[in-house]
Amino acid sequence: MSNHASLTEQLATQLQGAPLQQLSQQLGIDQNQASSAVSAALPLLMGALGRNSAQPQGAEALFGALQRNHSGLDIGSVLGAVMGGSSTPQTNGAGMLGHIFGGNQPRAEQGLAQATGLDGDRAGQLLKTLAPIVMAFLAQRMAQGGQDASGLSRTLGQEQQQIAQQGGVGGGLLGAVLDQDGDGQLGLGDLLKIGGGLLGGRR
Repeated sequence: MSNHASLTEQLATQLQGAPLQQLSQQLGIDQNQASSAVSAALPLLMGALGRNSAQPQGAEALFGALQRNHSGLDIGSVLGAVMGGSSTPQTNGAGMLGHIFGGNQPRAEQGLAQATGLDGDRAGQLLKTLAPIVMAFLAQRMAQGGQDASGLSRTLGQEQQQIAQQGGVGGGLLGAVLDQDGDGQLGLGDLLKIGGGLLGGRR
């Protein structure tokens, strides 16, 4: 594990404390379970975006969406708006998931549910809540780094590799969701032993 925190880890750190508390309340689960679920969901979202942006047109589309809808947004306010039921392009998590996962969305929700012990509805709700936060975070990072579409593609490609190398629940889930041959069998055996994951262990 390099000392250079991945994007996923940086975002996970930003969600500690109050945001995680809000998420756990919204989902009606305790904070440890919310922490484990977020630790599984963030690499899944980031890795899927990495895979999408590996295609030039995918990178252009994502770059355009980030510039158009997500630049200059604060993660806390996005979270508040999503939870408040606001329906704007910035908070439309359901629409974002359709773009991020395409036809794999049901598999992503099912896999997350199996890996975290959440029911399917809550797993779907968590992904819909986190998608706008991931997009706002990426827009922030892109602006700070002055990146263009190819820079974004490179960054997310490295992120996807890092998630896959780290394995754990996020990497395993990502592989199960994106690399499935459509037989619906998620190879999640040891993923069920999640532990604290990215947000883990610090009391």
